Amino acid sequence: MSYLRPFFALRPGTPDGTPYPQTVHDLGVLHVPSGKVEASDPYVSLGDGLVATVPAGSYPVRVTVADVSEDRDGSHPREAYLSLVVSDAAPVAEVRLVSPDDAEPPTGDEFYGVGVDAGTVAFADAGAVTACMPPRDDDWHEDLFDNGTDRSWFALQDDPGHYRDGCANITLPLATAGENVVLSHSGWGDGFYPVVTTHGADGALLGVHIDLLVAGPEEPDDEEDEDEAVEDEEAPAAAGA
Repeated sequence: MSYLRPFFALRPGTPDGTPYPQTVHDLGVLHVPSGKVEASDPYVSLGDGLVATVPAGSYPVRVTVADVSEDRDGSHPREAYLSLVVSDAAPVAEVRLVSPDDAEPPTGDEFYGVGVDAGTVAFADAGAVTACMPPRDDDWHEDLFDNGTDRSWFALQDDPGHYRDGCANITLPLATAGENVVLSHSGWGDGFYPVVTTHGADGALLGVHIDLLVAGPEEPDDEEDEDEAVEDEEAPAAAGA
């Protein structure tokens, strides 16, 4: 099913349709030997995320960052998309929603996606998560995520010298062939975010993306709108006084 929201992933500058300047940053390569790429909140649902099918291989991962500052001066960056780039050989002609295998396709403005409770999204090979993470009854948080070393997942994600602040490319602990997870902060934080694929005019797969619902038309300021409404209501009375 086609995606109904505007889509601006991997487009630097200020694309038509969004007021926010964007930059695109490389996060290294994700190995996907199984051809099944999982999108998840890695600190909460790694191994249980939504899965999309891609040709088996290794692919660049990039994060599109939007500058949402009032003066567009770069002072308020927010991650807008996390993208697995399968091919850049053709322009995007269609954006499609991802559905789980054997699931009913979404209708209307519904979508399948990633539930986020730890402010982070990630891509990993679904098979590698099963094979290259310790048993689930181990304490992943204490042993891996926040173990007090500079190689913990939290430390790497917070290290601006490791790709960029808020992002990381991490080899899974039991990896034998570089199996990894690539993660990024999730724009405005916790929520539920669509997973989509992009396609060329011939239908060929170009990429898999998590839309963090940052880019798009600027939302009106509710308080400002309310103030304007009050002024409009008071104006006739003031004029007649």
